[in-house]
Amino acid sequence: MSPDPDIGEPTDRARRILRALVEHYIREGQPVGSRTLARQSGLSLSPASIRNVMADLEELGFVSAPHTSAGRVPTAKGYRFFVDTLVKLQPLRSRELHRLQAQLEEESAAGSQSLAARASGALSAITSLASVVTLPRQSQMKLRQVEFLPLSDRRVLAILVVNDKEVQNRILQMERDHSADELQRAANFLNEHYQGRELREIRADVVQRLHGMRETMNDLLIDAVAIAQKALDLELEQSGFVISGETKLMDCDELSNVDTLKQLFEAFNEQRDLLRLLDRSIVSDGVQIFIGEESGYQLLDDCSLVTSAYSVDGQVVGVLGVIGPQRMAYERVIPIVDITAKLVGAALNSSH
Repeated sequence: MSPDPDIGEPTDRARRILRALVEHYIREGQPVGSRTLARQSGLSLSPASIRNVMADLEELGFVSAPHTSAGRVPTAKGYRFFVDTLVKLQPLRSRELHRLQAQLEEESAAGSQSLAARASGALSAITSLASVVTLPRQSQMKLRQVEFLPLSDRRVLAILVVNDKEVQNRILQMERDHSADELQRAANFLNEHYQGRELREIRADVVQRLHGMRETMNDLLIDAVAIAQKALDLELEQSGFVISGETKLMDCDELSNVDTLKQLFEAFNEQRDLLRLLDRSIVSDGVQIFIGEESGYQLLDDCSLVTSAYSVDGQVVGVLGVIGPQRMAYERVIPIVDITAKLVGAALNSSH
């Protein structure tokens, strides 16, 4: 995203001071005073001269002065200018890169959901922030085989093999207990009639059978079709995301408001609004950074979201990223998100 054209441009000297201020604040989390900047900016300026420059930066909206301190902190506009023009990116160390690559390649054979979960966990571990990875969108999901296994408390484990290799496991909450024989009949019905067909097409046909042909079907077949519909309904609802490290947000001083965190966790669980925000990254190239109100999502007003899309066969199929306070280490987070997206795409391509 580009800087707001309405914001005045700081001088070269002010840029260096702003960079030093943002970097120090990200590192220490305390308002930055003129004496500190006089030492760290690399400029031969007195604290008084530094104070004059900071007053200019405050007038431009890049920094603000908390009531309790004479030091300054970056604003959302200051962070935006920093990430667009001043940040010095720090690529992953080769050891970190190789470890991440090995983890994702190892998981790719287990299917896209396992890969997304591993990528999300790895992103959170490396950045110490909450991470999110959307499940890959697939234009076609063809049924290879299905199996149903009875569990306790009226639950059924549905095991679907789609697109030859990928295994999807779903827990179905049924209205009554089903025997192993009943579940086998349901699996046989799907495997015999629908193997090789696309899941949405199967679901449409199953619904039609259940509603339009109920009078000519015996009870056993009705049960089989009903179980099949439940499995397909749940499978087609699963195009959400995997999130890891939500509790790490509790360690961020800037996000210490319990009510805000509670609402944020509920939003993660609900998924819809966050998915709409992530969808905006799917149509954009490269790393996208949403700082504070830029997300348009009120719960993230105190947060930053750094995302990047990932591709299979040149086609964007998903997006991943991290969520944290505006005071995050952008110089490390941006390259980590970027390379993880590339590695996820490469792992998915190699598993085809």
